[in-house]
Amino acid sequence: MDDPNGLLAVGGDLSPDWLLAAYRRGIFPWYSDEQPILWWSPSPRCVVIPHDFKIGRSLRKVLRRGAFQVTFDQAFEEVIDACRAPRSGEDGTWITDEMCQAYVDMHHLGHAHSVEVWREGKLVGGLYGLAIGKVFFGESMFHRETDASKVAFVHLIRQLELWGCPLVDCQVSNPHLTSLGAIELCRRDFEQLLESGIRQPAFPQPWKLCWTYG
Repeated sequence: MDDPNGLLAVGGDLSPDWLLAAYRRGIFPWYSDEQPILWWSPSPRCVVIPHDFKIGRSLRKVLRRGAFQVTFDQAFEEVIDACRAPRSGEDGTWITDEMCQAYVDMHHLGHAHSVEVWREGKLVGGLYGLAIGKVFFGESMFHRETDASKVAFVHLIRQLELWGCPLVDCQVSNPHLTSLGAIELCRRDFEQLLESGIRQPAFPQPWKLCWTYG
């Protein structure tokens, strides 16, 4: 569907089986409290190719300072709660109670993962998403300190590269993602990478951060 871009279906549910089937086809839920569940697959598609990812000069300086500590899967529910908090100038969030519970359930099943960024023991940034095969589907990120979400993103991409990930799906482009090196792919190219990636063996479990800068 072209208008709105990528809206495919209305209804269904957010059960693990339904979510996994949708993501395997490049489809994701995105809706607000007053709407039914809406399922999307926009084109072009915003992605990061880990092998081609470059860390910008200013972010390299942040990483060299070493002010942040990064973990995987240590505070998933805290991360998703922070991601669903209204942004400055916004009244609500697309991460509804139903969506939140669905992804927490997926985390308990080993499908959803979080990256946490800490400073002096406090959670100051992070992101979460789903993993199927060797593909990661990013959902949302947040920061409470400057550059904290960028630090989370860099550690995720570099670790996924070490694990042989060919594709990180970022769904819809925005200036923040573009500044982090995200690009847009046409539907055909996205679906080819997706199909190849989800057929590969899954990432190691439990998730453990091995990549360090320097």
